[in-house]
Amino acid sequence: MEKLRGLAWSFGSNIDTDQIIPARYCNTFDPDTLADHAMEGADPDFAQRVAPGDIIVAGRNFGCGSSREAAPLALKAAGVGAVIAHSFGRLFYRNAVNIGLYISICRAACESIETGEELVIDPSASLIQSLTTGRAYRCESLPAYVQEIVDSGGMVNYVKARLAKSKD
Repeated sequence: MEKLRGLAWSFGSNIDTDQIIPARYCNTFDPDTLADHAMEGADPDFAQRVAPGDIIVAGRNFGCGSSREAAPLALKAAGVGAVIAHSFGRLFYRNAVNIGLYISICRAACESIETGEELVIDPSASLIQSLTTGRAYRCESLPAYVQEIVDSGGMVNYVKARLAKSKD
């Protein structure tokens, strides 16, 4: 996977799926509609201000709550390049992998990175660097098979590639 670069958006702990994409918008899986309301419950202006490649940095239990597949889809559609957190709700973690949204656990980064810092993430080295402060953070590596799914753009693309390969 290529390096990811963007500005940090810092959020606290226990950001649940209703804050990521409120239930009233979950009657559609249209990415553009979901993108317009990403993080609305935590920051009503987020969707209008986030830029492609920006990175969410959060505390503990990011994405807790219901098994809302629309939550990581809303973030990815809004242009979020990655989510770095102290820990993730397990259903959000799996849903993010399934759609190919890069996620990583990096406790030290989450304790010190602030909104607006320019970040570069090197997934292959499990490293985050703040170009703003000069600090670097080593993150937990994704398991190889999970990284392969994310690199493929999600589970559907991963399975399609595997099936095509098996026909050769």
